[in-house]
Amino acid sequence: MSTASAVSPAPVKGGAPPSAAAVARRARRRRVALVWAGRVGLAVLVIGGWQAFTTWGIVDPFFFGQPSGIAKRLVDLFRHGTEFGSFYANIWTTIQEALVGFALGAVAGVVFGVALGQSRFLADVLGPYIKMVNAIPRIVLGSIFIVAFGIGVLPKILLAAVLVFFIVFFNAFQGVREVDRNILANARVLGASQLQIIRHVTVPSALTWIIASLHSAFGFAIVGALVGEVLGAQSGLGLVIKTAQNNFDPNGVFATMLVISVIVLGAEWVIGKLEHRLLSWRPPAPSEASNAL
Repeated sequence: MSTASAVSPAPVKGGAPPSAAAVARRARRRRVALVWAGRVGLAVLVIGGWQAFTTWGIVDPFFFGQPSGIAKRLVDLFRHGTEFGSFYANIWTTIQEALVGFALGAVAGVVFGVALGQSRFLADVLGPYIKMVNAIPRIVLGSIFIVAFGIGVLPKILLAAVLVFFIVFFNAFQGVREVDRNILANARVLGASQLQIIRHVTVPSALTWIIASLHSAFGFAIVGALVGEVLGAQSGLGLVIKTAQNNFDPNGVFATMLVISVIVLGAEWVIGKLEHRLLSWRPPAPSEASNAL
């Protein structure tokens, strides 16, 4: 008689043991909850400390504002507008300038980056000039654009486009240089034309670099629009900030900065969704797979 017997797994109370997918989902939800708790806790700590220090007189609210005053000023701006029109119109002016500048700068940056990344001759010829233009302080470029084109929206669009161009250009250029040469050689052996290589090999390979540059590029587009508005404008959030500064109104400055931050975070969310869609073919990195929110 055989003494061996099969050892059955210990029964799990309430039914079958949870699957690996269910465990992973619970771990992901727990991490998301912890992340949001940390974010909210940090915001409460900073804003609460700011309010307390200004209330107790440790920090002078005349110079640094006060969270309660910022909230009141923000409500006043949305309800009553500014001397340059409604607050919504000023927000839309800045968003328009930033979006158009972002689009122009991103497209030009990708085109020039891919072209110079593939052509050593073009890179050697145009490289020094691109570096020279990049070395010019942006506030000087803004002044030049305003002198040349007036105080309308065009100078702000151009300044935003310049800031975006260099960020996207250098990333696209480096991304093209990092393409696997063996893949390029195999594509040529298989008879692919130069246009087909660019479309199906070069650009997809460099897309990670390009998308990564867009995350910071929109913030620079907003900066370009704001700098142009501070230098000279008829409307826009930069003009609102400049007026609040001239009136010694730190609450107005911080309130407008808060609106700008919300705009940039919204754009970052959209770019993240675009990145997920365009790079869905790419297997996730280990850090992305384990830490994705």
